Amino acid sequence: MIVAVPSEHGEVERRVALTPDAVARLTGRGLDVLVQSGAGLGASIRDDDYVEAGGRIAPDEASLLADADMLVLVTKPTSAHVDSLRSGAAVAGMLQPLVDGELVERLSARGLTALSLDAVPRITRSQSMDALSSQATVAGYKAVLIAANMLPRFFPMLMTAAGTVPPAKVLVLGAGVAGLQAIATARRLGAVVSAFDTRPAVKEQVQSLGATFVELELDVEEGEDTRGYATELSESQHAQEQALIERHVTASDVVITTALIPGRPAPRLITGAAVSAMRTGSVIVDLAAEAGGNCELTEPGRVVIRDGVAIVGTFNIPSTMPLHASQMYARNMTTLLELVTSDGALALDFDDEIVADACITHEGRVVSRLLAGAAP
Repeated sequence: MIVAVPSEHGEVERRVALTPDAVARLTGRGLDVLVQSGAGLGASIRDDDYVEAGGRIAPDEASLLADADMLVLVTKPTSAHVDSLRSGAAVAGMLQPLVDGELVERLSARGLTALSLDAVPRITRSQSMDALSSQATVAGYKAVLIAANMLPRFFPMLMTAAGTVPPAKVLVLGAGVAGLQAIATARRLGAVVSAFDTRPAVKEQVQSLGATFVELELDVEEGEDTRGYATELSESQHAQEQALIERHVTASDVVITTALIPGRPAPRLITGAAVSAMRTGSVIVDLAAEAGGNCELTEPGRVVIRDGVAIVGTFNIPSTMPLHASQMYARNMTTLLELVTSDGALALDFDDEIVADACITHEGRVVSRLLAGAAP
């Protein structure tokens, strides 16, 4: 079975789906790994590194796709990918099946088996395949560095001959993987950190990192679904949530927002009025920008200044740390491939709940349990 690794096509995508250590692991299991020439350059990985790990190099995309039994990507496949793969081949990547129904239908119509890492269930056994979490770790860390770079003041408290400088106040909205990493990074830089989440269960995690937990005292039925994601609040609950958040936003120097609901637009947590009340020079880094943003003044894909506040809506922040982001993603991908292959061939066990959730299309049909659960 030939596992093919293309160069990614996004304008800001520097990651690669497999790194040399992953190639060595897969070739040791009898898989043949073919890498498009230059695919790893954005992540500072040379073609020679792949060859030394046991991979082969394809000179261009056309020859790569012609030989591919399984195409592995970080992002979604392009139309050229889908049309060029033979029927019966497989695709694995972050396919976003809940929001890209057109891609799901095209994959099914072409007879391709599609595996989506962002559909892997959040259970203990699948933690090593959880690409959403690995990339959120990168995003949460880098978001704080972006904010620290833009903030016109120190993060830590400094006691100097010129006087004492108070620490920056950082508010993190959402205490999932990205939020927790943002909290930890901001604390390491010496900031005073508080965090808000609708899920009471994360309070202990927030406090264990040295941050203050901002609590919304409502009955939100634990605030999360069976997969561990935050659930949507009612209209009245959301209004109370915004009022609470606004009080803390206006007292903060930096706000990192991470709130997402799978398959839906990002919840709006920060109003324009709250931004206007922030101190000049404050920074908001909106990690939900690709889903519309948690701040109503976020312009997805751009960094803007509104009322003296910098609002960062940059897409694909993990790609700004491409080497480690790629290594983490490659480990997720490799673990999934080890689950779905046997003796060098694709072997899907649909009695396995990971396979049942992660497999989106197979043999010309949409087979996703995730999509079945999302249907009205």
